[in-house]
Order: sequence, then structure tokens, then C-alpha cells
Amino acid sequence: MAESQSGGAKRHPRPLSPHLQVYKPQLTSITSILHRISGIVLSIGLLYLVCWLAAAAQGMAAFDTLQSFNGSILGRLMLFGWSIAFFYHLLNGIRHLAWDAGFGFELPAAYRSGYAVLIGTALLTIAAWVIAYFQMGAL
Repeated sequence: MAESQSGGAKRHPRPLSPHLQVYKPQLTSITSILHRISGIVLSIGLLYLVCWLAAAAQGMAAFDTLQSFNGSILGRLMLFGWSIAFFYHLLNGIRHLAWDAGFGFELPAAYRSGYAVLIGTALLTIAAWVIAYFQMGAL
């Protein structure tokens, strides 16, 4: 009897909770994951802003070097990504504030606000880049 308790019996692995292979992503889970990712992207963007300010403090040569990088394809893609992250995090943060106040927990309302955040992010990002393009000439 002691033998069966000490491992002589065949042991089955414990069941695992559903994972990505069987889990169907929902809008609420996707927006939650994107909110976390956008926060990380904004943190990296803040470090880049500090580098930009440090380059401005060092003098024209350092600042011009960084500005030329900002004008490159990679620099513009990074700035575009940061603007998407900024507007998404802003709008989804407002959505979370509404949830904290007790509004929008019903599933249809949560989906409407989720789609509103995604559409608003696209519209605000495009508007910001169009305005910047016309204000600054050709970016």
C-alpha cells in the first residue's frame, strides 16, 4: 500500500487551463493586451524623448544628427508607431476611467467602446500626421 502512494501508481499530469491553442481571442482581451503593449511602447518613446532633449542640450551637431534620423524612413516609422500607441493608450485609458465609474460593463457596451477606441485611434493618428504634414511642409 505504501508503494502505491509513493509513486508506484500511474500518475496523470494535472489538467492545464485553456491556453492560446484553444482560446478564441475576444475584443476585450485584445484591447487589454494592446493597452499593455502601448504602455511599453510609450515608455520606450519617453526614453527616446529624453535622448532628443539631451541631444538638443549638447548642441546643434548632436541635435541635427538626431533630427536627420527622425526624418529617415525608420525614424518616421518609429514616430508613427509612437503616435498610434499614444492615441490608443489615451482613448483606452478614458474607456477604463468610464469602467472605473461603473459605466460600460455590459458586453455590447464593452464591444462598442472597444471598436470606438480602435476607430478613434486610427482617426486621431491620421489627423495628427496630416496636420503635422501641412504645418511643417513635407515631413
